[in-house]
Amino acid sequence: MNIIDKMARKARNNMHEPGVTIAFLGDSVTQGCFEICEIRPGEIEAIYDKNAAYHTYLARIFAVLFPTVPVNIINAGISGDNAPHGLSRLERDVISHSPDLTVVCFGLNDCGRGEAGIPDYTAALAEIFRRLTAAGSEVIFLTPNMMCTKVSHLIDRELFRGVAAGIAGLQNAGILDKYVAAAVETAEANGVRVCDCYSKWKRLNECGVDTTELLANKINHPDRSMNWLFAAALTETMFE
Repeated sequence: MNIIDKMARKARNNMHEPGVTIAFLGDSVTQGCFEICEIRPGEIEAIYDKNAAYHTYLARIFAVLFPTVPVNIINAGISGDNAPHGLSRLERDVISHSPDLTVVCFGLNDCGRGEAGIPDYTAALAEIFRRLTAAGSEVIFLTPNMMCTKVSHLIDRELFRGVAAGIAGLQNAGILDKYVAAAVETAEANGVRVCDCYSKWKRLNECGVDTTELLANKINHPDRSMNWLFAAALTETMFE
């Protein structure tokens, strides 16, 4: 029984059916990071806004679609995290909560290792998928957003300009493309559904949209409005 079936059963029989729990395992985007600032020379701190995180938007959507159904959200995103570390904390942060559905989203930090890091990335994802499935959780792999393709004129700190240049180099060289393709292949091989938001960002870019300016930090965090894209796409995938 998938997550939508469980919500529908709860809506029909509020007294005797349980609510649902959805866990989100990922990095800074999942955690709810947006802008960044330099609090001391060379020291970066992120601005967090969990009310604008994509899973909060998803909960708002289901509050409209199934108003009587409690949807418990487990935010297991950690800024700077990657798939291997996500695997190491999977039991503590996700499986211990017995989620009905787990949305997994990694890749932005993993791709910093270059093509050499892809085998470790996909091996970690495969084991995450296996353990979640064995624990009885439905799983969706959510592909990430694009990172910056240039150094935005709005970045005025030299530290951040350097970071943006490095990230843009990875994006423009197709490194994140290769990570996403490998992740999608791994998900499909493990019977995991894919919500492919990365392809939507790529299409926007191909159509002339300046996707760098859709990032809150102009580097790799979608702005608050673009998090609705994740929420809407996830809703569509969940109803498939």
